[in-house]
Amino acid sequence: MIPIPNRLLRACSAILVRKNVLPLSTLSSPTSNQQDTQNPLNPPPIPQPSTTHKPKSGPRPSSRTKTPLEKEFNSWVHKLTPGFGPEEVDEVLRSQIDPDLAFDIFRWTAQQRNYKHTHRTYETIITISFNGKRFDRFDALVDEVMAGACSGSFSLFNTIISSHCRRNHLNRAIDVFKKMQKFPDCRATLETYTTLLVTLLRKFYRVNICYAYLHTVRSLLKHMNASGVIPDIFTLNLIIKAYSRCLQMDEAIRIFREMSLYKCEPNSYTYSYITKGLCEKGRISQAVSFYEEMREKGFVPSSSTYMALISSLALEGRLDDGIEVMFHMLNNSMAPDFLTYKTVLEGLGREGREKEAFRLLEELRKKEDCIDEKTYSNLLDCLYLLERD
Repeated sequence: MIPIPNRLLRACSAILVRKNVLPLSTLSSPTSNQQDTQNPLNPPPIPQPSTTHKPKSGPRPSSRTKTPLEKEFNSWVHKLTPGFGPEEVDEVLRSQIDPDLAFDIFRWTAQQRNYKHTHRTYETIITISFNGKRFDRFDALVDEVMAGACSGSFSLFNTIISSHCRRNHLNRAIDVFKKMQKFPDCRATLETYTTLLVTLLRKFYRVNICYAYLHTVRSLLKHMNASGVIPDIFTLNLIIKAYSRCLQMDEAIRIFREMSLYKCEPNSYTYSYITKGLCEKGRISQAVSFYEEMREKGFVPSSSTYMALISSLALEGRLDDGIEVMFHMLNNSMAPDFLTYKTVLEGLGREGREKEAFRLLEELRKKEDCIDEKTYSNLLDCLYLLERD
């Protein structure tokens, strides 16, 4: 085959490109691996564009299957007749077991024309959300009530205050209590004050912290008297307990003396709080007086009151009185702790009454459910150590 010059080859390629027979890339200079003997008159076939075959469209999918919650929601919504009111909505809400479903119904009804929730429906959904532990929704609903979404009622506010107190959110409960006072028809009840006082007393676990909340106790008592709310024995005992924890014993005794004005009689809790507070205050003689008055009325102190009185008498040097109170405690099926026993026995040892201390320890050991072997052994070591000194 006769070779074709390169110049003639390029000219033929240009003609073929103009006629769309060859691609434009053939005009470029041949590479090293291209053969000069390539014949442009017999070009390779032009590749045809690939045709994509679209899949045949099948039947359209059916509508999404509703979840059981959606079906139940629709069934309850259809039970509400056109023009429904808050009474019908409240009845539907109370029928729900699922708090999420109840909340969906509550929100859906709020969007309907000519309908508005009342304090009754808000109280119901707030209770459902709290009992269902949907606390985020509970807080959102309470914020709506505080912003004026519905008219207030003492039942609604009491429910919110009680719920906040159960979560130990005292500051929020106090805010709702203050908001409650702005509604003339929403006077706080004894239940309201008692709930707040119970929550306050949970904060009284150290003396320095007690003083921070004692002002709130005084304010509640003052507001309760101004509102004409008559406290009962339980509420008065809470106030006495608060004063006694803060060692404000004069105020505690004042409330004790005023109990007759409210037609209340002190009980064992009343005497226990005051007796223990007087012991911690160092007013031992007055504490003994309240203890004896308590026994005359047939009341039994708490174990903590017994131990506070026994230890206070022993530390003051009134060991015989302390031992007598200790046996009163044992006769009432209560036993002192190790520290109380140690205070009495060491007190006898320091006064030179070691033999009496050993006899008392042996007597306590023989008493049933009075002292275990480990406590006995530890107390015996304390007496031997004291005897050596």
